[in-house]
Order: sequence, then structure tokens, then C-alpha cells
Amino acid sequence: MPKKILKGIVVSDKPNKTITVMVERKYSHPLLKKVIKVRKKYNAHDENNTYKTGDKVSIIESRPFSKNKKFEVMESNK
Repeated sequence: MPKKILKGIVVSDKPNKTITVMVERKYSHPLLKKVIKVRKKYNAHDENNTYKTGDKVSIIESRPFSKNKKFEVMESNK
């Protein structure tokens, strides 16, 4: 099974070697047919603390680094 790749914006870089990425997705409600925006936060591993708040990044699913950290930073999307 392929690994999930998500794109989002860094909202926090306070913990060491960790960033929090907000991923936004849009979908159509099945009954109301209204387009709904859903935001979700993911903790991602950032080995060298290179990414700061406001950066656009891609994260990829990986082995668990901790209880909540199951993604790793792949690259920056400028």
C-alpha cells in the first residue's frame, strides 16, 4: 500500500525536531451537496529543525516516531 503524502502549512515549530502541520481538505457533503472545508493537524518529524511557522511543506507517512508523530517532512513547497 502506498504511503500517504499530505501538503499543508506549518503552524508550530516549538517542540524539538517536531513541527505541527495543518492540512486542509475540501469535500462535498453527501446530502446537502455543500462544499465543506476540514482542517486537521499532524505532528511531523523535522530532524534538523529547518522549517518555521508559515512554511508550506509536504509530509509523508512513516514509522511511528512517538505516540502522536507518524509523519516525516518530505520537502518544502515554495
